Amino acid sequence: MSETKILLVEDEEKLARFVELELCHEGYSVTKAFTGREGYELAATGEFDLVLLDIMLPELNGMEVLRRLRRTSKVPVIMLTARDETMDKVAGLDQGADDYITKPFAIEELLARIRVTLRQHSGNDKKTGTPGNDTLAACGVTLDTKRHIVTVNNTPVDLTKREFDLLHYLLLNKGAVVTREMLMENVWDYDFDGGTNAVDVYIRFLRTKIDEMFDIKLIHTVRGVGYVIRDE
Repeated sequence: MSETKILLVEDEEKLARFVELELCHEGYSVTKAFTGREGYELAATGEFDLVLLDIMLPELNGMEVLRRLRRTSKVPVIMLTARDETMDKVAGLDQGADDYITKPFAIEELLARIRVTLRQHSGNDKKTGTPGNDTLAACGVTLDTKRHIVTVNNTPVDLTKREFDLLHYLLLNKGAVVTREMLMENVWDYDFDGGTNAVDVYIRFLRTKIDEMFDIKLIHTVRGVGYVIRDE
């Protein structure tokens, strides 16, 4: 079994060395980059299984690196930052980051997030249905898991990665009510915090882009339980 290759893009050299040693101790192969430009060039080669990407970087900041990378690559990315602003987190996730951890962090938490993210991506085949069945559909909405495209009555809809993953999970469970806890565990891949409204926020995003834009009723609320897609 080949080593999991991680690219660490971090300009604080002492922190980068510490994280590198811990990751190597866990059996990962680590390559370091100290600028955003170098990090992007390495990440774009497609040689890595996961990227740890700081936001505050010289030459290119982490958000710009992520934006450019997502044009051509779906490599999982975990953002590292000293900033703890909600809008920074939302911006990173909307640009296609898979997770977000704020400095200072416990190395055990970072390792756990790496394992979850890698597991999520290694399990993508199980989430896309049976082989040869690359599309899911309901109410005129079609989601192509292979090409990562969503259309409504053959009109393309531009979704963020998180919106796509949320719609994907709802369509996989079409006809069944899914709770907020289930969505947090399967789309966000961390335990549900009853104080968060992340699920409701992203459901609203989907409804704005699909239900309201195309005047259809795709996502139904089951009060006190969760959400369901019914093919009506």
